[in-house]
Formats: sequence, C-alpha cells, structure tokens
Amino acid sequence: MPQTLAAAAHSELLIKKSRFLGCVQPMADRAEAQRLVAALKAQHPGAAHVCWALLAGGQSAAVDDGEPSGTAGRPMLDVLRHQDLEGVLATVVRYYGGVKLGAGGLVRAYTDSVAQALLAAEKVAIVRSTVLRCAVPYAQEGLVRRALDGAGAVLQGVSHGEQVEFAFSLPVDAAAELVARLDEACHGRLVWLGED
Repeated sequence: MPQTLAAAAHSELLIKKSRFLGCVQPMADRAEAQRLVAALKAQHPGAAHVCWALLAGGQSAAVDDGEPSGTAGRPMLDVLRHQDLEGVLATVVRYYGGVKLGAGGLVRAYTDSVAQALLAAEKVAIVRSTVLRCAVPYAQEGLVRRALDGAGAVLQGVSHGEQVEFAFSLPVDAAAELVARLDEACHGRLVWLGED
C-alpha cells in the first residue's frame, strides 16, 4: 500500500569534507516542489548543488543540479520508489568539501542522505477516499447518521430542505458496502445525488 510522510524529516552527512543536508517531506505537486527548491537555493547560497527528486502521481522528477548525470536525482528517486512512497519530495543540499567523490561515491552519498532522512520520518498510509451525496426523508435521518458513523464516514455537510441531504466522504474500498447497506435500510426512499 502506498504511503506518504506525516511531516518533514532531515539528515546531515559529512563525507570526505562535503556536507550533505537531506530532507524528505510531503509534497502535492511539481510546482510546489519547484518553489520549495528555489527557496532552498536562496537559503543556501554557498551550496554547490541542491539536488531533488519528487514522486507525486504523474509528476515525478529527478534533478542532478550540476552533479554528473544520474548520480544524484535518479538515485534519490529510486530510494523513494523502493520505499513505496507517494506525494514525497526529497532534497539534498551539498556543500562541496574539496575532495571529489567519483560517480559511485556521489550515488552512495545522495542515496544515504535520503535514506537517513527517511529513517527519521513518520510514514502514513494513503487512503483514497470518495465523496458521496444522498437525500432522504426526515424520518430516515437518524438511520443514515448511524450508518455513516458506523462506517467511519466523515460528514462533509447536511442540509434540511424538502428532504435531508447528506454529503460525506469515506475510503473508496468501503463505499460500495455502505451504499448497498443504506439502499437496503431505506427501502428505496434514499436518492443518490450527483456532483454539484
């Protein structure tokens, strides 16, 4: 099951006088990631490189930022993939220490920076949810509320007009069972509503 991170986590490695500042954090999309990377570059004007990798749906990225091709961004991205993460940005700020690490050394350094940060990170399961809307007669309101509560649905809103309209969210894999249960319990008096 894919996971994301609850909050940002950091690491710091010193390898042959070079300093690697790693960070992993939840990230929704590429535009937000690029803004954060630009802010990191502004915060660390003396850094030689600010490399990053993003896994966010179809918006994956692997950026070497001047390091030899394939030695920073791609290995960082591979660590995220190996951990089955989604919606996560990994960044590593490198301060060059004057000693060249070689391609293999760079791959290990960037991989280790992300892996160390992930060790400190709290991972949370990604639960896909859906929003459903329905309308019922007033006499059915209590029954629907109890069913929603029992299914762990999150009530988004209730409006009282000719009928009681509910909007609620719940995990996608629990939706079909709740719909069937409500249809049966309300004996055809429940109407499922489309999107607004």
